[in-house]
Amino acid sequence: MRLSQYFLPLIKETPSEAQIASHRLMLRAGMIRQQAAGIYTWLPLGLRVLQKVEHIVADELNKAGCVRVLMPTLQPTELWKESGRYDALGKEMLRFKDRADRELLYSPTNEEMIVDVFRGYVKSYKSLPISLYQIQWKFRDEVRPRFGVMRGREFLMKDDYSFHANVDDAVREYWKMYDVYHAIFKRMGLQTVAVRAETGAIGGDLSHEFHVLAETGESAVYYDKKFDDLREGKITMTGDEQRKLYAAADEMHKPDACPIAKEDLREARGIEVGQVFFLGNKYSKAMGVTIAGPDGQNITPEMGCYGIGVSRLLGAIIEAGHDDNGIIWPAAVAPFDAGLINLRSGDAKCDALCDSIYAALAQKGMDVLYDDTDERAGGKFAGMDLIGLPWQIVVGPKGAEKNMVELKNRKTGEKQELSVEAMLATFTKA
Repeated sequence: MRLSQYFLPLIKETPSEAQIASHRLMLRAGMIRQQAAGIYTWLPLGLRVLQKVEHIVADELNKAGCVRVLMPTLQPTELWKESGRYDALGKEMLRFKDRADRELLYSPTNEEMIVDVFRGYVKSYKSLPISLYQIQWKFRDEVRPRFGVMRGREFLMKDDYSFHANVDDAVREYWKMYDVYHAIFKRMGLQTVAVRAETGAIGGDLSHEFHVLAETGESAVYYDKKFDDLREGKITMTGDEQRKLYAAADEMHKPDACPIAKEDLREARGIEVGQVFFLGNKYSKAMGVTIAGPDGQNITPEMGCYGIGVSRLLGAIIEAGHDDNGIIWPAAVAPFDAGLINLRSGDAKCDALCDSIYAALAQKGMDVLYDDTDERAGGKFAGMDLIGLPWQIVVGPKGAEKNMVELKNRKTGEKQELSVEAMLATFTKA
């Protein structure tokens, strides 16, 4: 993509309304624009990252045997009254009536609707297990929307619901999804800590929250120091071993009963990016769902529920990866793989070399943002640092004369003077 043809409205000044780094940087990097409190337009750069995060989430769930659906954002309130949860969310739930005076709500979560879908088609245990997920926009009318996409009113969420013939199968799926979540976040360059947590308005009696550790996290988390060793690569652990490590959210941590020695216990702030629940039959029983069991008798299905804040993840990734100059994207979710900077657009040799590099990288399957504008060099460097692409390839008049470029690693800041051929060889075809 040529920058001269792209829409990338960068902001030099720090927005006064932004309180944390991710909010400031997403506004400055032209990723989002606030339209109302907690409601944003996703601009092209932000949308590219959002779609990459969504792809990783969907890919790992598909590999785990989950099946994607898409439910409407509007729900009839009768379903929530049937489950007994209509008043649970209070004013956070947006309710309204259509022209026929039917009461609707804007989806804050979809347990009731997925149960309604399930009971319309599934009649026997032989059809189980089933795990259905969607990635869909939701709305909760937060009292104090803040921190940009970290706590907005409208947000993109992955919600997954599984149905099982018995408790053992449901619990087995719960721990399977626990491992899938770690795989999802690892692909995004994040090391998460899964902590025991309250189930809240969702319900059930077993739940874990997945936290990205960051100073700006809203929650206090307590965990075994081995999580730090794992994140730093000092040790390796299987998923089963990691499950056994102690970690708890603030409300679940009991200092007097903590099984970890004081010197091995760590306290940090965490940003919640996902949560898994074992729901049991809370919703299926309340909504009168039964299916034929193995002995021919009717049984009530057991359920699990698994959520990931897809749009929230962008804020968490930035909080975990930035410096004074801007964002530092992990390669898997970066909006572009590299930035190509032409220091003298209009110079025949610089233009020709940049065009050939741009074409060669495209052949390798790389997505490149080519700064072909007439902006001054300092502005080009600052802009590329701000948006945080993993690699910067700089072409200037002197280098073009010798077929040389400067290659910069955004994360480490390391710069190399390389021939074009050597630079291209560092990138493998996707």
